Amino acid sequence: MKKPMRKVDQAKIRQRKHIAFRMNLLFFSIFILFSMLIFRLGYLQIVKGETYAKLLEKTEEIPVNTSVPRGRIYDRTGKILVDNKPMNAITYTKTTSTTSAQMLEIAEDLSELINQDTKRVTLGDKRDFWILKNPKKAAKKVSPEEIKKISSNGTVSKSDIQRKINKLTRERITDEEINSFTDHDLEVLAIYREMMSGYAYSPQIIKSTNVTDQEFAAVSERLGDLKGINTTTDWNRVKFSSSTILGTMTSSVEGIPKSHLNYYLARDYSRNDRIGRSYFEQQYEELLKGQKTIVKNIKDRTGRVVETKTVREGVPGKDLVLSMDSEQQEFLEQLLSEKLLEMKKDPKAGLLDRAFIVMMDPNNGEVLALVGKRLVKDSDTGKWDVHDYAYGTFTAAYEVGSTVKLATVLTGYSENVLSVGEVKIDEPIYISGTAKKASLFNQFGRVPINDIQALGRSSNVYMFKIAMSMGNAVYRPHKSLPIDKGAFDRLRNSYASFGLGVKTEIDLPGEFSGFPGTDTISGKLLDFSIGQFDTYTPLQLLQYVSTVANGGNRVAPKILKEIREPSVDGETLGSLLQETDVKVLNHINNTEEEIEQVKKGMHYTYFGPNGTGHNLFDGASYTPAGKTGTAQTSYYGDDRSKYGMASVNLTHIGFAPAENPEVAYAFVIPYASTNRADYKFANKAMGELVRQSLDNYFELKEQRLSVNNVETTSQAIERRHELDENDSDEE
Repeated sequence: MKKPMRKVDQAKIRQRKHIAFRMNLLFFSIFILFSMLIFRLGYLQIVKGETYAKLLEKTEEIPVNTSVPRGRIYDRTGKILVDNKPMNAITYTKTTSTTSAQMLEIAEDLSELINQDTKRVTLGDKRDFWILKNPKKAAKKVSPEEIKKISSNGTVSKSDIQRKINKLTRERITDEEINSFTDHDLEVLAIYREMMSGYAYSPQIIKSTNVTDQEFAAVSERLGDLKGINTTTDWNRVKFSSSTILGTMTSSVEGIPKSHLNYYLARDYSRNDRIGRSYFEQQYEELLKGQKTIVKNIKDRTGRVVETKTVREGVPGKDLVLSMDSEQQEFLEQLLSEKLLEMKKDPKAGLLDRAFIVMMDPNNGEVLALVGKRLVKDSDTGKWDVHDYAYGTFTAAYEVGSTVKLATVLTGYSENVLSVGEVKIDEPIYISGTAKKASLFNQFGRVPINDIQALGRSSNVYMFKIAMSMGNAVYRPHKSLPIDKGAFDRLRNSYASFGLGVKTEIDLPGEFSGFPGTDTISGKLLDFSIGQFDTYTPLQLLQYVSTVANGGNRVAPKILKEIREPSVDGETLGSLLQETDVKVLNHINNTEEEIEQVKKGMHYTYFGPNGTGHNLFDGASYTPAGKTGTAQTSYYGDDRSKYGMASVNLTHIGFAPAENPEVAYAFVIPYASTNRADYKFANKAMGELVRQSLDNYFELKEQRLSVNNVETTSQAIERRHELDENDSDEE
């Protein structure tokens, strides 16, 4: 018979079971935790391994501001327009462990070898430098009591406390202490401030302008003693054209402008990188800049860099070929400058201060010339100087007058208010409350004309009647003229399809689309139809006439023609990487027959018996087609004191040859005369500009064709040799 289990034994058993359960639970928990850890490690290695490796690589691989040559810019014939001039340069590269004291010591040594300009040294630089040179005196500028008071605010962080102390210290440095620096001290400071402005492991230019051969050699010999200092080659941008559309660069001193800082920093730029500031240099920054050298810093266990390896060498920027012809551009610039100065001598040219010439291939949008000139009076001599204003061709807009009549007629066709060949009566229009509206050639009579004659003779009334029909207006002499105001939008939208009043989408920044008129009274609709309401840029006029020339395609103008590999010698173009595509923005809503009818009207302008440009191209070896324009307007130029004064804008557009257009052109002379009834001197100058510009275009073309067809002596010898070899083989 078993003895009954004692209560003590039962308790021990329960305790052992409880301990076993707890141990099992503990082991199970440990198992789960280890499983989770292993799973996590596996996840990090297998799934996230590549990501973290890239992050580690990113922290170790640093883009270095090596002096990579920027891409060159050429014209369409291969003539260089913007190049890089190599210069001796002295740089400094600091590390994350470099102290201010070490940098100051290097600056002291370097100042013995080079002369450094001190003009950029600021008052703030001097204060900081005084603190660095006099740490004990600087520490006494703020008393312990003041520090205690500043620190008593428990809500202020330590960095804010130190910032306030530093601010007080700087403010209490006296003028006497600031002025205690010697010329040598200031030179050391000028070097030191450049060293401080750089980033860790990125070379900072200390001096690149006017580095003498003696300075370069002296520093090169001491590189072993000057830790972080190096002698290298920097590049300075050199322009061989005065055209402003080529753009400008920031300097290494300016670096990236604050307005664009975040944009460029997000693209791996450094604050002191030089970038394109305007126009072409800015537009194609990504292609021109090249690639920085990428280095990898090898560190020991303490984080000290023991070796730097180059991961990727720097690559020069791509060379870019413009669509423009620099020889033609230079001729037009000179011609326009001379004509402006000549016109300015007329007493009626008091408001005249600018003019424009633009040309392009209407079929592919390649801009051949973009010329703008502006007159500015020299304050010292009182004479007029001519300044480049090429960017005004797409950033300034004007009322352009009768040159819009091509679009008015084509709109009449597409809106079914005009038929091809339709005859209308040209007669003065009298609307109640409005001055008489008439064509210049017919102030009082009734003259029947068709669409071709209306364009060639520049009939205002023909266009008025198209606009009236679009506005569902019924004309009664000396009565009011109610219209459908929707005609304004329909006419404006139609004009936009040609490129008027909208951006042309040229590959340059800062394009302006012009100002639309705001009034919607009937008389303004009539003005709208003859180009005296909305404003347009010279480049819009060029795109517009090109749309007519090529048969109805609105093509975006382009400055960039080709992208090429960097040239080896700067003279021979590198291999072709890419040709820019033709960008067709839209096709106008007109038939081929309608467009051809308008072209006949443009031909009439020059060769019709009553054309407004009759005899302009007599004796020319080519046959152009064009349209003249005059707009009665008010002055809104640079001189605000003359705002609102009555003036006349002259315009002229066209293309050549008429039968197979290869060049389209637009000329604009704003504020040509202060006398709206007498501007013959300006008309004469405009005619000469147009004729001489077109003559030059075709003369250049003939010269280049003849040069290309002439066989050089060496080519002839080589060809003769090849023929002799072939004859020998046959024998």
